[in-house]
Amino acid sequence: MSTTIRIAAALLIGSDGQTLLVRKRGTQAFMQPGGKIDAGEQPVQALARELHEELGLRIDPAHARYLGHFSAPAANEPGFTVQAELFQVYIDVAVTPAAEIEEVRWIDPAGDGGLQLAPLTRDLILPFYRSSLATA
Repeated sequence: MSTTIRIAAALLIGSDGQTLLVRKRGTQAFMQPGGKIDAGEQPVQALARELHEELGLRIDPAHARYLGHFSAPAANEPGFTVQAELFQVYIDVAVTPAAEIEEVRWIDPAGDGGLQLAPLTRDLILPFYRSSLATA
């Protein structure tokens, strides 16, 4: 049995520079929105599908900028590793939690917003984004 979870994740950036994190129902850790990539599905298609299911957000896959492949221990599945194909998406519309998402939070990516963060978000994605801002 594979202990790898393949996902497409979004570094969603609002017009004010804040980033959106989500928390799934029954969990504690906030993470990037996104979800599992179905068999035969391209990562950017999975991302568009998941953002629509979870947040009612429609994105143009052509506007999602691929940032790279990130891997970390899964936040909610002990013993599993999550492998994320990460895309940066700028949005200027409101989002509404749906499906398994219980809560959404906009945070300043320079910090953690006082939230408990998933390892992928805390250790890899936010530091990656901060370093990209520092060199911009």
